[in-house]
Amino acid sequence: MTARSLADGAVLRPARPGDEPGILAMIEALARYEREPDAVENTAPMLTAALFGDEPRVFAHVVEHDGAIVGIAIWFVTYSTWTGTHGIWLEDLYVDERMRGRGHGRALMSALAAECVERGYRRFEWTVLDWNAPSIAFYRSIGAEPMSEWTTQRLSGERLAELAGR
Repeated sequence: MTARSLADGAVLRPARPGDEPGILAMIEALARYEREPDAVENTAPMLTAALFGDEPRVFAHVVEHDGAIVGIAIWFVTYSTWTGTHGIWLEDLYVDERMRGRGHGRALMSALAAECVERGYRRFEWTVLDWNAPSIAFYRSIGAEPMSEWTTQRLSGERLAELAGR
């Protein structure tokens, strides 16, 4: 993907080295929005390693306005055994509250959909908190459908170590 100008003068582009502080600020703002203000353990150096290391396994698109990152889409590649193809998992989508309503979220989602189509991927998936009505409405407006029979499962911390035998 190449950089693309948006209607309000913002630019949508792939993340590049130097964006880490702005991306981290958006992640922290998302955590506050999702009522988990102390949950972020990520750091700018960790983002550098993840996004720009020797073998990146996570990617990001950003919206930049007047030199500041005001929106992010952080994603990674998945694989479906049923379709036999890859897909994109959107880990985080966030647009600064002051910049909402300008089409930045839709532009980020459109860019990831284009990544899927260009690469021959068959799925673009993510989760949303069940109380997040504005985001759910936005996702419905772009044609997303809920996977109502599926629930996300997670192992972490002590239970993860216990299952690993440690």
